[in-house]
Amino acid sequence: MNTLRIGLVSISDRASSGVYQDKGIPALVDWLEKTLTTPFQIETRLIPDEQPLIEQALCELVDEMACHLVLTTGGTGPARRDVTPDATLAIADRVMPGFGEQMRQISLQFVPTAILSRQVGVIRKQALILNLPGQPKSIQETLEGVKDADGKVVVPGIFASVPYCIQLLDGPYIETDSTVVAAFRPKSAIRDINA
Repeated sequence: MNTLRIGLVSISDRASSGVYQDKGIPALVDWLEKTLTTPFQIETRLIPDEQPLIEQALCELVDEMACHLVLTTGGTGPARRDVTPDATLAIADRVMPGFGEQMRQISLQFVPTAILSRQVGVIRKQALILNLPGQPKSIQETLEGVKDADGKVVVPGIFASVPYCIQLLDGPYIETDSTVVAAFRPKSAIRDINA
């Protein structure tokens, strides 16, 4: 059985040098553990905002560790040190512009400065790589989407599309806890894993 492998990369000069504790990776691990009902393995990297190091980490996770999904957190703004999207695009085989567009759409529900985000989604070989924001609250909003007081999704989160994208890349069949985020697939792509 093809186990889902997920790479998590936190990009922060200060967290990587021990000035403060990284919050991105723990937030992502917590979120994945409550969301995915499919077994998965995690590989993590905590690195500074240096484009060569980010490119190296992404390539290693995809090419050597055979990750199906790589989530980065941090370094996506307009500041000079924010080079995560540049590194991601540099190692990409194909760009998936819908992810970046949707991430900004979600963030715009909360802050007008969302348009300053340069987050991207790309494909390298068998993997989907997504740049997420740095703050745990923003990470959750980006993945789950915006919900109203009754818990109904108003603006879909990006993770609803991730399982089908990985399936299209010949990766494992991913299932989620639909109370957190419901994975969307066309009817023809739905499998009964209990069959």
